Amino acid sequence: MKIYSAIQIGDYHKNNCEDHLYVGEYGKNKILCAVMDGCTTALESHFASTLVGKILKKICIEKGYKEFIEKNEIQLNIEDHLKSILQELMVELKTVKNLLMLDTKELLTTLIIMLLDKSTEQGIILAIGDGFVNINGKITEFEQDNKPDYLGFHLAEDFELFYNSLEQKIAFNKIEDLSISTDGIFTFEKLVLAKSKEEINVSEFLTTEKTFCETDEMLNLKLKKLENDFGLKPTDDLSMIRIIK
Repeated sequence: MKIYSAIQIGDYHKNNCEDHLYVGEYGKNKILCAVMDGCTTALESHFASTLVGKILKKICIEKGYKEFIEKNEIQLNIEDHLKSILQELMVELKTVKNLLMLDTKELLTTLIIMLLDKSTEQGIILAIGDGFVNINGKITEFEQDNKPDYLGFHLAEDFELFYNSLEQKIAFNKIEDLSISTDGIFTFEKLVLAKSKEEINVSEFLTTEKTFCETDEMLNLKLKKLENDFGLKPTDDLSMIRIIK
């Protein structure tokens, strides 16, 4: 199982990339992946997406410590694990918000998070906001009419009510080729001179086609090929993760 990732600032963004991504081990047998997209019209939105990534890293590190110490861990199904992660994330965000006296507009980011059990290949994906998912060739586009939901809107809510209201969940029990991406994948345009006159389906090329899969830099090389050969670049920030078995 190989994991590839890439992040690229959109051509219309000149100062900061507002996307972020995280890949880490959650305990002994699970992989946690997430892509975040900060709200452009909010305040310093690159901070919110990066903060979420750093908190997820902290949660994964602490999970490793807990498993080492607690020999008789309570067994949870994959969704219960993801729910626990999200709850910890929300608690940490509220703590940071209060500690730094942040405005809600400083904590606006979308989140697509995936938890995968490597031993059983069972997994679940949860999307808060918009984005793109491809599971073994089945594509799901989360589109919210350019008014995506953001984590920061829900920090004051009862967590159980908030979690039960989330509908953008996808469970799976087998993985051959899986990708998650922020909505930057929808924004490729011809912005530079193209060498090739052929047309190309960007999402298929990035999430299904396997050129360069022998190298860890597959997605970055694909982005370079899209730019150099087809003149295509994302106008919005892009972060994506792809897993090939």
